[in-house]
Amino acid sequence: MKNNDTTVIVAALGGLGEIGKNMYIIETNNELIIIDAGVMFPEDDLLGIDYVIQDITYLKQKEKKIKGLFITHGHEDHIGGISFLLQSIEIPKIYAPQIACDLIEKKLLDKNIRYDNLEVVNKDSNIKFKNMNIEFINTTHSIPDSFAIVVHTPIGIIMTTGDFKFDLTPIGPMADIHKMADLGKKGVKLLLSDSTNALSEGFSKSESSVDEALGDIFHKVKSRIIIATFASNIYRIKHIVETCRKNNRKIITFGRSMETAKDIALKNNLIKDSNIFIDANAAKDLKKNEICILCTGSQGEPLAALSRIANGTHKQIQLLPDDVVIFSSSPIPGNSASINNIINKLYLKGVKVYTNTELADIHTSGHAKQEELKWMLRIIKPEYFMPVHGEYRMLKKHMDLAVSCDIKPENIFIMRNGDVLELSKNNAVINKKIPAGDVYVDGSRIGDIGSVVIRDRRLMSNDGILVTIINVDPIKKELLIKPNITTRGFILVNENGELIHEIEKKVSEIVKSSLNTGYNYINLKNQIILELNPFIINLTGRRPIILPVIMEVRR
Repeated sequence: MKNNDTTVIVAALGGLGEIGKNMYIIETNNELIIIDAGVMFPEDDLLGIDYVIQDITYLKQKEKKIKGLFITHGHEDHIGGISFLLQSIEIPKIYAPQIACDLIEKKLLDKNIRYDNLEVVNKDSNIKFKNMNIEFINTTHSIPDSFAIVVHTPIGIIMTTGDFKFDLTPIGPMADIHKMADLGKKGVKLLLSDSTNALSEGFSKSESSVDEALGDIFHKVKSRIIIATFASNIYRIKHIVETCRKNNRKIITFGRSMETAKDIALKNNLIKDSNIFIDANAAKDLKKNEICILCTGSQGEPLAALSRIANGTHKQIQLLPDDVVIFSSSPIPGNSASINNIINKLYLKGVKVYTNTELADIHTSGHAKQEELKWMLRIIKPEYFMPVHGEYRMLKKHMDLAVSCDIKPENIFIMRNGDVLELSKNNAVINKKIPAGDVYVDGSRIGDIGSVVIRDRRLMSNDGILVTIINVDPIKKELLIKPNITTRGFILVNENGELIHEIEKKVSEIVKSSLNTGYNYINLKNQIILELNPFIINLTGRRPIILPVIMEVRR
């Protein structure tokens, strides 16, 4: 970066070429702010990994310049990485809207992390530093207190939309289109805009249409209703509560995240009637048409409440033949198989299942579709544009939409995580790259799970593990007894005696040959792996992980 205050750099440490892990930085010569710190949930091939977070090497290098972390809204892909971030670097202050603050506090409490510098912001907040002023604009999303963030810098205004849609009949407040239009008139140097639904034509459906569809189902169903939805979709929970109130139903909540969402909604007066919630024991005194069960598990998660209900393993709820189950959600990519599995189990129990279809709008996305993305581009009229929060094909489509809205192609930057966009008064260019890889979280372990470990886990999941136990006399350099072979996930030892015998024979040959040239513990282990691996591949076509265990017995 040039050594003056008239150059600003913008980069992403997560959120480009992927859905999740959002983290963006804006940096002047002596100040740096971070926008969002989310997690990404692992794909199926990342065995044993709980979360994927950002490589924050660059932030460690620039730690003294960091002025704060700014949060657009309270979803996991925007706040889920905060607890990991705070364990690695010092963040002077976190600025977040009220609902996000409540969720962050709960998350830090669960992790036993003390942090006293959370500051609640709203649409009127204005955070001032020497070279940057930060303000906030109301947007519409599936969680309350969602904001676009506007950063006034020495080279002009930089705006990030956060996750948004334009809903003219929302459950909560309207997006502040007038404030956006005023900003567009002033002139915006760079716009970073949500690309999640860039491949979807038209306008997203209003949340109020979901309200109507759910109302119709509740009106005609006279049995018990079970609804699964995202716990983070607090507006959905709010109007499920309103629908239950209108239809004289009490609500039982199941799932830890659902309980947290309910408590936060009650605390912030988004849900006003706490008496509508009852515990499972109180439901025994109610008729079936007076009960609604609100639970987690809309994505087929194996340990979530709905999965346990479908499997018959839930301790408090058993399915009844006339139950109605509503999936008020859409499948996250990669979850369709799990969801279909749960739906099949529900059908086998004889219950009726509603999912989101054209005939029943019981879910709508919180992200803008193509016409809304164009609307944002037309309102803001940025000089430069950077599509964010999406896979490459989404970013590319968002670029095409921007060109159709008269943004010059040369002023649009489809970037990768780690690319650095340098902005001056009269120019913008990608001029270098900073570290921005994936960091894996496995339980309490952060970052020490490398590609070799993941590869070994994949091999074990596909081809299993083979353990050879060898007893040697290191003094006499003798193999004392024949090798013992045991396997897990490779073959059944009892049913493959001939194969096990061949492997035992081969291991004996390797050990004796190695002992004849002198005994070395490490060399012997490596030689067994080196020679046994191709031998087993040739016999079986499979490649198990081979673990030699050498017992030294001195006689």
